[in-house]
Parts: sequence; structure tokens; C-alpha cells
Amino acid sequence: MAAASVKVAVRVRPFNSREIGKDSKCIIQMSGNTTTIINPKQAKDSKSFNFDYSYWSHTSPEDVNFASQMRVFKDIGEEMLLHAFEGYNVCIFAYGQTGAGKSYTMMGKQDVKDQQGIIPLLCEDLFTKIIDNTDNSMSYSVEVSYMEIYCERVRDLLNPKNKGNLRVREHPLMGPYVEDLSKLAVTSYNDIQDLMDSGNKARTVAATNMNETSSRSHAVFNIIFTQKRQDAETDNTSEKVSKISLVDLAGSERADSTGAKGTRLKEGANINKSLTTLGKVISALAEVDSGPNKNKKKKKVESFIPYRDSVLTWLLRENLGGNSRTAMVAALSPADINYDETLSTLRYADRAKQIRCNAVINEDPNNRLVRELKEEVSRLKDLLYAQGLGDIIEMTNAMTGMSPSPSLSALSSRAGSIASLHDRIMFSPGSEEAIERLKETEKIIAELNETWEEKLRRTEAIRMEREALLAEMGVAMREDGGTVGVFSPKKTPHLVNLNEDPLMSECLLYYIKDGITRVGRLDASSRQDIVLSGHFIKDEHCTFTSSTGPTGETVVLEPCEGAETYVNGKRVTEPTVLISGNRIILGKSHVFRFNHPVQARAERERTPCAEAPAEPVDWAFAQRELLDKQGIDMKQEMEQRLQELEDQYRKEREEANNLLEQQRLDYESKLEALQKQVDRYYPETLEEEEEPEEEVQWTERERELAVWSFRKWRCYQFTSLRDLLWGNAIFLKEANAISVELKKKVQFQFVLLTDTLYSPLPPDLLPAEASKDREKRHFPRTIVAVEVQDQKNGATHYWTLEKLRQRLDLMREMYDRAADVPNNTTEDCENVMTGGDPFYDRFPWFRLVGRAFVYLSNLLYPVPLVHRVAIVSEKGEVKGFLRVAVQAISADEEAPDYGSGVRQSGTAKISFEDQQYEKFQSESCSVGLSRTGISQEELRIVEGEGQSAEMGPSADEVNNNTCAAGADEPENPLKAGLEGALDAALEHLRIGNVFTFRVTVLQASSISAEYADIFCQFNFIHRHDEAFSTEPLKNTGRGPPLGFYHVQNIAVEVTKSFVDYIKTQPIVFEVFGHYQKQPFLPLCKDVISPLRPCRRQFPRVMPLSKPVPATKLTAMTRPQAGPCHCKYDLMVFFEICELEANGDYIPAVVDHRGGMPCHGTFLLHQGLQRRITVTIVHESGGDMDWKEVRELVVGRLRNTPESDETIIDPNILSLNILSAGYVRPMHDDRQFLDSDMPRTFYRFEAAWDSSMHNSLLLNRVTPYGEKIYMTLSAYLEMENCTQPAVITKDICMVFYSRDTKLSASRSIRNLFGTGSLRAADGNRITGVYEVSLCHLADAGSPGMQRRRRRVLDTSVAYVRGEENLAGWRPRSDSLILDHQWELEKLSLLQDVEKTKHYLLLREKLESTLLMGQECLQSCVTEELSESPQPPEGDQDVGSGSEITTERQRELAAKCLRLLTHSFNREYSHVCVSASESKISEMSVTMLRDSTSISALNTITPSSTCPSLVEGCYSNAELRPPAPRSRAVSPGPETQQDAEAKKAVNGASDTKLRARKYVPDIQEIRVSPIVSKKGYIHFLEPHTNGWVKRYVVVRRPYVYIYNTERDTVERAILNLSLAQVEYSEDQQAMLKTPNTFAVCTEHRGILLQATNDKEMHDWLYAFNPLLAGTIRSKLSRRRAGQMRM
Repeated sequence: MAAASVKVAVRVRPFNSREIGKDSKCIIQMSGNTTTIINPKQAKDSKSFNFDYSYWSHTSPEDVNFASQMRVFKDIGEEMLLHAFEGYNVCIFAYGQTGAGKSYTMMGKQDVKDQQGIIPLLCEDLFTKIIDNTDNSMSYSVEVSYMEIYCERVRDLLNPKNKGNLRVREHPLMGPYVEDLSKLAVTSYNDIQDLMDSGNKARTVAATNMNETSSRSHAVFNIIFTQKRQDAETDNTSEKVSKISLVDLAGSERADSTGAKGTRLKEGANINKSLTTLGKVISALAEVDSGPNKNKKKKKVESFIPYRDSVLTWLLRENLGGNSRTAMVAALSPADINYDETLSTLRYADRAKQIRCNAVINEDPNNRLVRELKEEVSRLKDLLYAQGLGDIIEMTNAMTGMSPSPSLSALSSRAGSIASLHDRIMFSPGSEEAIERLKETEKIIAELNETWEEKLRRTEAIRMEREALLAEMGVAMREDGGTVGVFSPKKTPHLVNLNEDPLMSECLLYYIKDGITRVGRLDASSRQDIVLSGHFIKDEHCTFTSSTGPTGETVVLEPCEGAETYVNGKRVTEPTVLISGNRIILGKSHVFRFNHPVQARAERERTPCAEAPAEPVDWAFAQRELLDKQGIDMKQEMEQRLQELEDQYRKEREEANNLLEQQRLDYESKLEALQKQVDRYYPETLEEEEEPEEEVQWTERERELAVWSFRKWRCYQFTSLRDLLWGNAIFLKEANAISVELKKKVQFQFVLLTDTLYSPLPPDLLPAEASKDREKRHFPRTIVAVEVQDQKNGATHYWTLEKLRQRLDLMREMYDRAADVPNNTTEDCENVMTGGDPFYDRFPWFRLVGRAFVYLSNLLYPVPLVHRVAIVSEKGEVKGFLRVAVQAISADEEAPDYGSGVRQSGTAKISFEDQQYEKFQSESCSVGLSRTGISQEELRIVEGEGQSAEMGPSADEVNNNTCAAGADEPENPLKAGLEGALDAALEHLRIGNVFTFRVTVLQASSISAEYADIFCQFNFIHRHDEAFSTEPLKNTGRGPPLGFYHVQNIAVEVTKSFVDYIKTQPIVFEVFGHYQKQPFLPLCKDVISPLRPCRRQFPRVMPLSKPVPATKLTAMTRPQAGPCHCKYDLMVFFEICELEANGDYIPAVVDHRGGMPCHGTFLLHQGLQRRITVTIVHESGGDMDWKEVRELVVGRLRNTPESDETIIDPNILSLNILSAGYVRPMHDDRQFLDSDMPRTFYRFEAAWDSSMHNSLLLNRVTPYGEKIYMTLSAYLEMENCTQPAVITKDICMVFYSRDTKLSASRSIRNLFGTGSLRAADGNRITGVYEVSLCHLADAGSPGMQRRRRRVLDTSVAYVRGEENLAGWRPRSDSLILDHQWELEKLSLLQDVEKTKHYLLLREKLESTLLMGQECLQSCVTEELSESPQPPEGDQDVGSGSEITTERQRELAAKCLRLLTHSFNREYSHVCVSASESKISEMSVTMLRDSTSISALNTITPSSTCPSLVEGCYSNAELRPPAPRSRAVSPGPETQQDAEAKKAVNGASDTKLRARKYVPDIQEIRVSPIVSKKGYIHFLEPHTNGWVKRYVVVRRPYVYIYNTERDTVERAILNLSLAQVEYSEDQQAMLKTPNTFAVCTEHRGILLQATNDKEMHDWLYAFNPLLAGTIRSKLSRRRAGQMRM
């Protein structure tokens, strides 16, 4: 026994085309027998391996170190062949990845000299040595077997009968072997070469039929080499048997590299499985044979070798670590892209090097085997005889033919006992296995005893069977018996297949033998020579008869009965003589061409000049020929079929049209019938409803208000502005898209511009028709413009829509030319002046910073004033402040020396012409907003009508700013008194005199550093061409204010227009500066920050969640709402109850730690049943009557507060309503408000199963830091409403595990302050809503029809390049609402400047009175004493004052009547007890401003809904005024009046109940700003006691809590619909100080503060204007007392 290691060699190949195409680098280096691999990612990382041989074949053969095929064979092949002659078993196998060169090493290229591999060279050298043997006593025999291992299945490649899977068995003596594997004897190298070629061809054919490929299977070629030596002396024969195994392994590969899928992936897994098992076997053998393990005792588990895990390793068990001399060739790829596979191969080979094989010489194996086998046979027979089954041995021998001579009669006689024997075998333990082993051993003995001649005969028989089987398959052998394939024979007639696929045509060849050749199916009764399958093939289809006659060999086709057979397209039923080239179709799909080589050769000799056919004879030719012979014209068939389809379509269309016409006529007839019914009842209804209307007598003032309202309505622009925004959005998108693609730093967006004092419209932005109707228009015009932000130059321009369209045409041309212009040319064009670029406009050096206004009323008295006015931009932003001094001077007075600045040397003379000024006045009155104070009131949004009485003196009254004041408009008494005094005393403004005054521009401060050079210019408001300008000053944004100290004297000839101007109009100051994009370092922020106005900005309109769509209600179109009938404030409580262990539903804990009202997070348990409870609380009223809950739906589950309402929510769930109805309030919800006039509580409850949503958000425990949001919508039906009202609320939730304890106190903040979890009564969240009940709109009004029309929204249309805008959208309706806030801001800023001027002038006049100016003392005294009487000297003013006083008394009486009507009885005595004179005095005090303010505020838009469309109308204010006597004595109503009123109200209620309203419920967004919070006392009506409550004022709502730690709102008050009253008489009557009242439409509430300061703070939080009026009155009273 010789122990030797496995010989391991590695060989590296050259680059292939794929690696050359990827510019791969070589990572293999060889030095001697050492092979080194370099990591391409880390050059220093290299690994070296030592092998027996290292072959460098990477370069060309000219290289000295190049290893050729012959060198590899001489090193490995010759040594292995020598071992085979010595009698050892030999194995050579190659391993490597696919394409590494292992097949080239083993097989090579047999057709090319010097490139044959190890296998052919070894076989050739084997027979060379046999032939060269000269020893006559030696004889040699060679047998071969060829098998394939594919997907763990073994297949014989040399015997075509063995088609199935061969079993791999293991014999105790022979070891693993393949049962029934063919072993064929060969006598020469050519025989081996032919058998290898036949096996490869069989593999190729089998791969085509069975979807297998040779590269995906292991091939094992075994050579059994037997040497016999005849000893002449002893006459004994000795044998040596060597088994040479040549293994071609499948390529190792990775699934991710091959991209295999499906079946290929499964094949690769099996290949990798066998190779992995081979690796495990090698590793295990290497560990067994390694040095450290040899001297240690190991357990059996550790020494286990997994041979049986794979068929490959099982069969090669002897070659791996057994009785064999083994060599391994590892093929390597040199490319860096295959680093991982190459390194794996090297490690594989390195492990195999450590395996040691114990090879022995196989001497006399036959004799030894026969002896051992005979012993085993005798032992098995003894075992069977011992079990009483000896007769089975004889029967088995008879059936297998192994018995010496059993007769047939004996066999037949014993056949009857087989069943009983079988039973005996089944009940004998181990008998069946023994019989199987016995049969197996006897078969092996028979093979061993087979002589050499018998083996040759068996080999020849198998070859003949193989050729016959191949012939049946249509695959023929070459006539010389050589290579298998499709060859055209030279004499024999045959059939060649034709296929639709040209590659599959002429691949099968069937010989027509002499005599009869039968064609049919495999399952025919008799054997068929040509076997076909498929439809329309009979069992016996046809016969070909070949016979030899005088004209030569002829072939006759005779179809069987009923068989479809066609020759040249014609069906034949009788015998037909075939001619070479005929097309034969058998059945429907088998097409052949008949070839007769002898006939074809004779035909060519007879007509040598015959032309080749114009069309090749292929499958398509045969099919067309078949159709033509059968008379089928495909084109005609298609046309006929198409015509039939057209006729059918035309018929169906006519039927559909007739059906639609019939339906239309039916619907028209039904509509006519319904119309007749309506016409029958409609006139009667009209006659019943028509009642004689009384003509309302309007006063002149009411008529003026009606005309004013009509003009205001006509000037509404919301719909027209929206049409322009929607209609031009596509142009704006296209301009932005082109700007982005051309890389222009310009952005376009819509902007609204209104002609105001702070933002006058330039002439180029006004439309052509706007200048014409400027005098006719009574309110300012708003236009839609385009804001062009030039980010490149830091400029902003405004374009009209027409200019945008013109520029857009130029932009398109530039975009089309951009592809032709080179990049550098484009960049040069951008650097040129922007005049030729449609994206840019020329921009001035100086940009307008803002405007400021200084009023000249102090020149009337005259007193000098120094103003500090705000510089306001067009957007309403305060950009800085300007100090200006205005004073009257004498003609020769010189200006003071300020040390710097400009001192004008002369006096500018300006003339005020009455005609020109009257024209300006008419324009300003018509435009209104930018010129007069009256129209400014239209933009002011006040909180409710009730506050109009408390508003202090307006800016119009302060500066006497009225539009064409005259007899048509009643004048203020203070104004009349001042004018009378001035006309009598002030002589400097007499008509015709020259009046000189001085305007000094002192300083500018707090201007941002982004404006470098600052200068100011000013002019009169109607004289734009005559402007006075200062010198520019450098602005750094830091340091002291900019000192202009510009003095300008102005001399004017006094005219009536000039006096009117200084009474009503200001001087306009415009501040300009040079804008720079990046001014300075961030230090400027400290200077810029004070510029932000301290006034709180109006909040943007935040979108609330839309209602969740109902699932049970039918979709109804919302009717158009008309005038609002009434409004109510709703407070809605939301609770989620969970099922407890005791069976009760307990409200879930709510986390209120957010601190904001109407917010909270429900803390829920996972997997519990829940119910949702909703409670609605509101003031009791006849219009609010809840009927039922139609549906409660929940949906829009998400983990973010925002919801995408455009996506259809599949998780919407309609809940089952369990109960609904009116309930009594709980103890904590019952407030002092419910003692006399209880509020209404309506509650409903629904079951909620969260698992029905099938949402992971609700079914799992919420992760830390995440919250779940859900939208809830309740559809409630109300009495007298056309459709259900919808209450929507966003619910926030967090889910905990089922066993988590959620207590009410989860934070220590609960012990010390507010904003944490509360007790059970706080486990809910609140929502505040406003419900509006509106009348149905008149469908026929032009305004309503205009608003209902459909407007094309072009913002959704796609334009080229829109995807590059990154979410940019053109603005639409939100721009109109934002612009409304800007106009409100500008209006308030203008009012502030007027009020500041008034207060400054009043303070100056009061100081002048103290200095003894008697001419003004009477006027100021009258103002302080609030005397309505004018001076006696001016009768005109006095008459106007009397009219004003009477009007004020009338309005005061109307307000008192409204108060007494709306208050409850408990509070009415407070109003009744007030004396008539005091009421009149209080009314006059509150209504001292111009009489138009109260009426104007009545139709001013409400603060809760700021828009340009909607208005808030007060029905009470529009009623005709009651008789004056009713207002003078507002006592309680008598019984008769009450009964009469009740009757009238009952009738009116009956009419109202018949009406239908449109409900609308809007959720109120809670204001984040707290005006004031604290404890205050409320008067409880029944007990006349005071209750203490915690109040938080978040305007316009007041939220009332039980205590400071209460987290649930108990009641709310809407200040926008309430009136706050304060009277010292009330306090004296109630004998309770520091009290004031809040009066709503439903009740009056008396409140008490702790002290006087607290009371004024609460008043300021409730109503700032009223608080300011009270403080002003108190200060004037104290000043008067001090003077007295």
C-alpha cells in the first residue's frame, strides 16, 4: 500500500474578450511552484499558495515561461498513465469557475495540432504503449463507460436504451457503482474517440429535447484497463485492473453573477450543492490527514466524511482519499473582476493538496472477487434454507435464467405458488433483502464470467440498437459509421422535415428503406418505422413503398383510410408516385420534402441549364401551396371577414341610437308631464304667498346708505379677480418653466395691487378703460399683476397680464433659439444690458423704500408740530421712521441753523386753483380708498356691530377728513365748534392773503442697511410734478439717525381749496434708497429687528380638514346659500370610552399637556372595544333643533397632522349609532349660565371597532414619539334644513399595550401647575364651531348666476418643463384673502397716523390754552365738557349741530331698544333704571363720531370671515326706526303689548318654520395669542351671588373654566357678536364697584374684577376701543378738574 498526496496543479489562462473589453488587470503572479494573488482593491493585500505545479499560460507561446498543453500532459498525464500500467486506480479532475479553462485543459481542441488536452493525449498514449508492447505473455483489454450527472441524476450517454435515471448503489466489496451502466469494449484510440464523440452528440441532442445543457452537468469518462499475464511455467493467468476516471466538472458559479432565475437557478443550486459537497469532503479529508490530528484520538463524529451528500462524491469516493492516484487541475482566471472566484478556487486547491490517498495495486481482482462472491452466495443460500425458503432459490434461478437447466413445464407448474411464496417472504424477517442481495451478487458473477468475445458482441449489438433508435428520431449516422448527425445520403431516398422556424428546418432525416416503410404513432398495434405524434396523425397513417424497376428505384406513397395526407398541396387518397422535391404534409403540422438523390442527379444531368426556382421550397411555400390548391384566398377571406365586422358594428350602432332616441323621447314626455303638474299648482301657490306689501318710507340718510351699498356691491371684484388668476395661470407656469430651463434667475408670481395712499397704481399698470371710468368709480380698483423677482439684479418689477403675454412670445422664441446658440454666446448675451432680454427690465438706481404722510391741520390754529411718521412700504411693512416739522412763519423769517443739511435760500410759491382742486376732489371721492377716509372704513374689519358704539373718535373726525363735506352729511359738534372759532379768530388764512409755512425734514431712522443711499422727496398729494427733494445720505444701518435737516419755505395764496386741503389732506413724503442684495454682515439684524411692527400680524387662513365622505348618504349637491338668517356658537365635547373589566365604558385618559384649548391626545389601550361619545352645547334658540344623527364616519388614518384629502381613503368606516337625544348637563358642565336660561345639550354615542379599519396604525402599539391622527365627521339632520350639517374634528391618539396602567396623573406638573392630565371629567377634548343658517339663494339673480358659472382653471394644465418647478404653484384664492389682510393693514396704519396727528395737535392746543390763548379756550372747554351746543355766533353750524344731536338721540334710542329686547329679565332692570338724560348723554358720548360710521360698520365684512364677497348684515339695523317716544321712555312692556307682540311673533314663527335653510358648520381655529387670563367673578342671576371662574381671552373668544387647573372648556363667549358695556351709574345702582357687562344676542352677563386696575385690564382684553375711550374720558376729566 502506497500513501501519496493528491497532486495539485494550477493553471492561469489568457484574458478573454469580455475581460479585455473591461480593461481588466492581471492579479496572478507565479514564481516556480508558488502562485500569488493580489487584491485589486488593496494592492498591499496579497496571498501566496504553494502547489505541485504552477502553469503560466497567460501569455503567448513565445514566452519562455509559457506552459503548453504538452507540458501539462507530460507532468500530470504521463505520471498518471504510468500508475495505471502499474495497476493503480487513477483519477484526473479539473476544477474552476465557468470559463476558466478547465475544459480546454482536459479536452482541448482535437482538430488543432498541439492543442489537444489531457484526455485525448492520455488515451492516445495508452494505445501507443499497448501497440509498442513486445511481450507475448501480456495481453490488454480496454473498456469505457460514459455517464452524466445532472441535477443529482445519473444518465448513460453510450446506451440509448437507458433513457431514465440510473440507480447508484453500493456493494460491500465493489463499493459505489452505477447499476446497468454500459461498459463498451474498445480496441483502438479511434474507438475511444468515436465513443466520446457519440456520447457528446447524445448529450447535445438530449440537451435539446430535455432542456439540459452540457455546461451544467458533470461528465465522468471511465476507462477500465485490464492487463493479463500468462505464466508459461505454471499455466496461471494473473490480472491487473486499473480504473482511469477522467472527470469534467461543471463550472462553479455564483447566482448573483449569472443572473439565473427559475429552472436555471435550481440547476445552479444543484451544481453548487455537488461542488460544495466536494469541498466539504476535501476539507474533511484534509483535516483527517493533517499533522495535528494524526496523533490524536478523534471521535467518530469528527471523522465523518460526507460522501453520500452528493452523487458525484459518492461515485468518486475511492478517488478521494481512497484506493487511487489522484491529480487535480485548478483553472484560474487572471482578471481582477473575478478576484473572489479565483481566490475561492485557490483555497479549494490548497485544501485538496493536503489529502492523502492509500492506493493499492489491483492484482488478480477477478479471481479474488469470484471467490468472495461465491462465498457470499453460499452464505445467502444457507440463510434462506435455514428459514425454510429453499424453493424460492430454485424459482428465482428459473426466472432470472441463472439456473442450469430448468424446464418450462417446471416453471409453469411452480407459477401457481408464487402468491403463497410472496406471503411467506413478507412474514419472514430479512428474507426479501437477502433475496435482493442474492440476485445482485449472481448478476455480478455473470458479468465477471463473461468472455471477451461476448463483450464485443454485446457492444456491437448495443451500437446497432443505438443507430436504429437514432434513425427513428430522425438523426442518422454517416454512411461510414462515423459521426452522428443529419447527413444527406447519396443513394437512399429520404424525407427531410420543414419547420416554420428556419433554424429548425431540415434538422430531421428519415430513411425510406427498400420495401415498405410504415408511418404512424408509437402506440400503434404494429411497429412503425417512422414514429410521429400530434393531432390528425392516425395510428397507422401511411406507407412508403420503395421498389426497383426498369426506370430505377421508385417510391410510392399510399395513405391509410381516413388519414390526411397532402402531396404538393393536394390531398391524396390513392397510391401516388413521389418525385424528388415533392412537398408532403402528414396530418396538419408535419411537413416534409421528399428527396431522391438518384432522381435528382439524373434530372440535373438531363437538363443542366435549368434555372433555380425563384422561390425557396420551405415551410411557408408548402403552406401557401396547400391553401392555393384548396381554393382559399387569404386576402379575400380577410376582406370578407372585415366586411362582416363592419356590417355588425353598423347594425349595433343603429340599434343603440334608436334606443337612446327612444329613451330621450320618454324622458321628454315625463318632463313635460311634470312641468304641467308644476304649472297647475304654481300659480295658486303664488297667489297664496303674495301679500300686499307696505311701502317702506326711507329717510334721506337711509336712501344714501342704500345707494352707497349698491355702489359698493357693484365694485366687488372677487369673482373677476379669481377668473383672471385661474385663466392666466398657464401663462405664468410656462414663463417660470422657460426661465428654469434657460437658467434665468427670474421668478414670476401673481400679485394683487390696489390703488391706495401707500401704494398708488402707476399709470402703466392701469388698464385703458380704468382711466376713463375713474371718475365714475366710487371705490378703489384692484388689478391682477405679475410680480417679477429679478434675483440676478436684486430688483422687483410689476407687469400687467398683457405684458406677460407679450414677453412670453419673446421667451418662446428665445427658448427655440437656445438650442442653436452656443453656451458661451448665451452667457455673453446675459451680460449685455437687459434691454433686449424678455426676462429682464431696466431697473432704476434708487428704489422706493416707502411712503409717509404728514397732515397740516396745525396750520389752522397755527401751532408748530414735529411729527414722527412711519415709512410704510406697499406691502404694509414699516421700513423706518421720519421726523418732520411743520409750522407757520412770517414771510421774512429765516430758518434756524441746524449745522448740516440744506437750507433753501428762497421761498417756493405754489398756487392752489379751485378748479383744479375740485377735479382732484371728485376723482379722490370716486376712487375713495386712496383719497378719502370714508372708503377706508370699507376695508376695516371690526369685531361685530356692537363695537361701533364704543369706537373712539375716528381718524376722519380727528382730521376733519370728509369727502365734500356739506349739508348732505351731518357734521360733528366738536368740528363745528372749532370751525366757528377759527373762522372768527384766525386771520392768517383769509382768502387772498399770502400764507407762508415751513416744512423741515429732520431725520430718518431705523432704515434697513440694505438701502445704501437715502434721500427723501415730498409734494402735495395732487401736485406730483412739483416735488421737493433732499440730498442723498449714506446709510450704514448703524449709529445715529440720518440727519437731513432740509428746510423748505412754501408761500401760498390762500384760496378756498387751500384751506380745504390743509383741513383734510396730507403731504406725501417718499423715501428712496439704493438697494443692494447683500448689504453687510449679520450685524445688521440688530438694526433691522426694531423695524418689525410691534402690532401683531393677522394670522394666515389655515386649512382645516374637510369632512370625511359619508358612506350611507347619497351625494347631494349643496344648494347656494343666500342671506344669513342666524348664527350660533357650538361647543362640542368628544370622548372615546373603553370597555373596562366591570362591563362599563369609561372615558379614556386624555393628555392635555399641549396647553392649547381644543387640543389633546387620547391614550388608548390596544385591543379593547370602544365607543365614541359626542356632546353638542349651544345657546337655546328656536332655530336650532337637532332631529337625528344620520351618520358618523371616521377615516383618514395617518401619523402626521396633515392629511392628503386628494387620495381616496379605503379605511373609511361608518359607525353604528347606539343612542342620540337631548340630555341634562353633568355637574361639572353645569354653569351659572344655565340657571335661568339653560343651554342645550345634545349627545349621541356610536360603537367603534378599530380593527375594522384593517390599519396597522390602529392595530399595533404606537412607537415612542409617534402619534396617530384620525378625522371624525358627524352628519346631523336639523329641522327646517335642506341637508345635514357636518361636524368634523381631527382626533389625536396614542395606543399602549393592553395591560398598561394609564392614570390621570402622569406628570409631576399636575401637582404644581396647569397643562397636564386631569381627573375623569377632563378626559375629553373640545371643539369650537360656528353654525350659520342661511336662506336659499335666489337662483335667478345675476350675481348668483355669475358665481355659479364654471371657470376654466388653467393651473392644472400641463406645460413643457413643469416638472422642473419643484412644487411651485401659481397662487389663486388665497392670494385674494392675503391681499385683504394687506389692505386692512394699510388702512389701520393710515388711521394710526391720523390719530397720532390728532392727539399731538390736541396736546399742543391744551398747552396753548394753559398759556392763555383765549381764542381757543372756549372751543377746548366745550370739547372737554362734551357740550353739543355750538357758539352763538355761527347759526349755520348751530343748526347742523342740532340735526346731529337729534340723529344721535335717534340712534341711541334704537340701540337701547335692541338692548332691552335681547337682554334677559334679570338684567333688564339695569337698563330700565338708567335715567333718560343719562342714557342720552351716554349714547351721545359713544356715538360722537360721524353718523355714517354706525351705518357703515353695519355692512362692513365680519372679522370672522374676511373676504371681498361676504358681508355681515344686521337685521335690526335695517329695520325702520321706531317712534322717538318709545326710545325716550324704555320701560317694560305692558301686558297688552306683550300679548300683541306674542301673536305677531307666533304668526311670524309659523312662516319661518315653513322656510328651509342651508346649514354650514365651520370649525374655529383657536388663536395662539392670549390677551389676558385670570380669575373673575360672574353674577349668578337667580341667587344674585357671585361665582368665581377662571377665564382666558383668546380673541375673538373668551374661554371659561371652573378652575385654573381645569383643562376642559366649560363655556365660551364670542366677542365679535357681543357688546361690552361699562357705566358708573350701574356700579352705583348695584352698589358693587369694578363691574362691567357683556351682552350677547341671548343673554347679558355681569362681571366683577378685584380692583380698578384689573377691571381696566379686563376691559382692554374684551374691547380695546372701549377701554381706550374710558381712559381718555377719565384723563380729560382729571385735566378739567385740575384746571378748575
